[in-house]
Amino acid sequence: MKMKLSLISAAMVSASLLLTPAISVAKMPIAVNGQQLPTLAPMLEQITPGVVSIQVSGSKEVRRRGDPLDFFFGNPQPRSQKRQFSGLGSGVIIDAKEGYVVTNNHVVQDAQTMLVTLEDGREYEAKKIGSDKESDIALLQIDAEDLIEVKLANSDQLRVGDFAVAIGNPFGLSHTVTSGIVSALGRSGLNIEGYEDFIQTDAAINQGNSGGALVNLNGELIGINTAILGASGGNVGIGFAIPSNMMKNLVDQIVEHGEVRRGSLGISGRPLDAGLAKAQKLDVKQGAYVMKVTDDSAASKAGIQAGDVIVSIDGTDISGFHELRSKIATLGEGKKVKLGIYRDGKIKTIKVTLDGAAGLTAAGDELHPAFQGATLESVQKNGAKGIELTSVDPRSPSARVGLEEGDIIMQVNRQRVESIRDMNKIIENTKGNIVLGVKRGRESVFVLIQ
Repeated sequence: MKMKLSLISAAMVSASLLLTPAISVAKMPIAVNGQQLPTLAPMLEQITPGVVSIQVSGSKEVRRRGDPLDFFFGNPQPRSQKRQFSGLGSGVIIDAKEGYVVTNNHVVQDAQTMLVTLEDGREYEAKKIGSDKESDIALLQIDAEDLIEVKLANSDQLRVGDFAVAIGNPFGLSHTVTSGIVSALGRSGLNIEGYEDFIQTDAAINQGNSGGALVNLNGELIGINTAILGASGGNVGIGFAIPSNMMKNLVDQIVEHGEVRRGSLGISGRPLDAGLAKAQKLDVKQGAYVMKVTDDSAASKAGIQAGDVIVSIDGTDISGFHELRSKIATLGEGKKVKLGIYRDGKIKTIKVTLDGAAGLTAAGDELHPAFQGATLESVQKNGAKGIELTSVDPRSPSARVGLEEGDIIMQVNRQRVESIRDMNKIIENTKGNIVLGVKRGRESVFVLIQ
């Protein structure tokens, strides 16, 4: 569940006063038997000035349902109207000299004004340098002196069980610190963002922590807090952060190009599971199974073949296809990577220079059952974005519902879709029949999924 920002409207504290004689209270010693007690305070004193509060406000178009009687009596009302909004989130100073502040895209999306408040109370209006909705990263800049930045750690070196500290502004409570451990790595397939490679932590994260810092015990940034999982929208011990390496790759592209230019391999595939490994007699337990390699792509030029299992990127193991997709897409166009490939019982290293645009696709069996046997790819053709079926098995459920290779899905239940993620969200929230609006050559057709 994605965190929603909210301001605290009121805070009430009740206390019971006991009429008893004053007593002296012993203070906690700073050392016992000459040994100093463990504390995070010195580390936090150094880095909390690098975590900021971000207050946003603006207006956005909200679609409304018109009353049929209004049209009948000749008084049509506008179908959309502007609605004012405000919110509060967190951010991290990553470059003190340039005044760069990184946060989540959903914190500042649609905002007309963004006010950054530092720990010492100074306030600055920020400008947005760029953002990426699919990975939920945004880069802001403030014109300020004497800033303190949070140094970045190599998030690829994280291990499950490492200690983690979250800093942010939950429910508007400025610079709240919570601690825990790294609960899991490479979390994906949660449908929170388009590109997911999350650090999972049990450090308490709540509404308003979005964009805040997840640091290690050295005070180095290991992730940007971005999402929580919980029915009430509060902390249940499952929070997610975007790894610092992934964030840096995206920010570097935004600084250089003003936008994110995604990297591409040019393959379609699926996660390797026990059933597939047994069927293909593969002696590996996890990785990304390559189902198809696009001609003249980065993968084909590097010698990657259908049936290969990609098990690592630049020496770091990957858990499955979703993690591979996120890492490749956020590395950026033109980047050179070393892929660990399992083939014919051996693991070999292949060097690849990534192409640009979308080139990693999802296998249909990761989506609605009706897409089984098809491979889908988010594309842009003739200025219009959609989801192309790059292959369809003629004996598959996809073919039986009427889908064909080359079809481009433009709508789902009359709602415009531009990516596989868009389509997934609509389908997940639909009960009953699903109607796909499909571009087939020069024709527009509808495909019914019951």
